[in-house]
Amino acid sequence: MSVALPLALSVLLTFGWLWFFVRRDRHPEPPWLLARTFAWGMVAWAVSAAFEGSFERLNVGVLFLLLAAVVEEVTKFLAASTAVTERAFDEPMDGLVYAVTAALGFALLENITYTLGFGTPAATWHALLTTLAHALFSAPQGYALGGRHLRGGRWWRSRGLFLSVTLHFVFNGLVTGRAGWPQLAVLGVVVVLMAVLASRYYLYFEEHARSNPQPRSR
Repeated sequence: MSVALPLALSVLLTFGWLWFFVRRDRHPEPPWLLARTFAWGMVAWAVSAAFEGSFERLNVGVLFLLLAAVVEEVTKFLAASTAVTERAFDEPMDGLVYAVTAALGFALLENITYTLGFGTPAATWHALLTTLAHALFSAPQGYALGGRHLRGGRWWRSRGLFLSVTLHFVFNGLVTGRAGWPQLAVLGVVVVLMAVLASRYYLYFEEHARSNPQPRSR
């Protein structure tokens, strides 16, 4: 079977989820800044892949899963942070928008590389599972970036990053463990909990934007 199907699926899923998350922003972000953040997310994948290649040679099992989660979430967080100093970043919801945008850029290049390396149907399932997962992993980072903008304080970023790494590590452990109904059930619960967490973040910042309308200059 041609790899064209999983490649097309990866692109459609990525931009479909991007539209889903970005549409909730009552004050839309500049397309050029979204595109730049998306591109930085792709760069983040390339950087993390280089690090993970060296970790694999260590053959350290569970530690590798933790290191992979740390490297991937840190690089995605740095990609999202490139938008923080821009004038367009002027409300809490923007933290979530840019964190998810960077995560989806990361996921797209990961899916493309996985497809070219492993073909289909494995790549199709990888795209279906990990595209949304990467966006959900980054939701706590987006909440931290937005919350810091809203309330100030220097611990927002570290707490958001810690939660993202924890979610990613647990997810990796479930995905790479022995397949079985108990594991799949727990994986489903974890994904649902991440989705609920992301939804709460979005609803909170959406209510803030609704209660604090402001003119936007881009």
